[in-house]
Amino acid sequence: MQKGITEYADILIGIDDTDNADSRGTGFHSRQLAHKLEGVAGAEVKGISRHQLFVNSAIRYTSQNSSACILLKSDNHPLVKDVCEQYLKEHSAPGSDAGLCMAMPENINDIVIDWGKRAKCEVLEMKEAFAIARESFIFLQGYTGTHEGIIGALAAVGLRFGGQDGRFIWRKGKKELRDMQEGIFAVEDLMKELDLDGIRSLKGESPSVGEKIYINEWVRPILTNNETILIAEKIDNHDEYEWKLATKEVVRANS
Repeated sequence: MQKGITEYADILIGIDDTDNADSRGTGFHSRQLAHKLEGVAGAEVKGISRHQLFVNSAIRYTSQNSSACILLKSDNHPLVKDVCEQYLKEHSAPGSDAGLCMAMPENINDIVIDWGKRAKCEVLEMKEAFAIARESFIFLQGYTGTHEGIIGALAAVGLRFGGQDGRFIWRKGKKELRDMQEGIFAVEDLMKELDLDGIRSLKGESPSVGEKIYINEWVRPILTNNETILIAEKIDNHDEYEWKLATKEVVRANS
């Protein structure tokens, strides 16, 4: 079992293909579902990660082919399942192929993790996804359209548990990522605000205590080596700060 993940969650929830060309995306639906779970099921959401899957003409997807995984703590898994199912049935967009995956950490094995990796570079089939879920005692179900979203839903769970892929679109810290404002922060304060494991450059450099970092409004930590890391770059000869947040393009390319 992945070290430390049970400190944050006793269930992982993957969703995919909840949208159409004119609706809000799966990232939006994952955040809305997370808020509903906290409000109705008494669950504690620890984070939501976005995972980029294979973009290929043989795959039905809306715009970017990404799925999402919600990390959750709850003592009422049946109620969590009911809330997830009701949300997807009621709020998935017309024409979508919504899928749901729910897995306890102890049931996520190397085959599930490998499925996630394959979904980033292969065209996969629903039949195999259902077989993997059944053999791993993982809940997997489709709700709208062709149900093909189950492929990405299972992949999101495998990729999140694998700890080497994706970026956070919601993080359990003192502030939500989308509430962060452009400005200059002390490095240690930003670490606490966003509950980060580290701030690093692509070269592996890290800020020192007391240094300052400039951030814009698009703050998306990535998941790498089972750690939540904010990508930044070192700035020389600036009077107000020594670091600045990496650009959106750099973060996307590395998550």
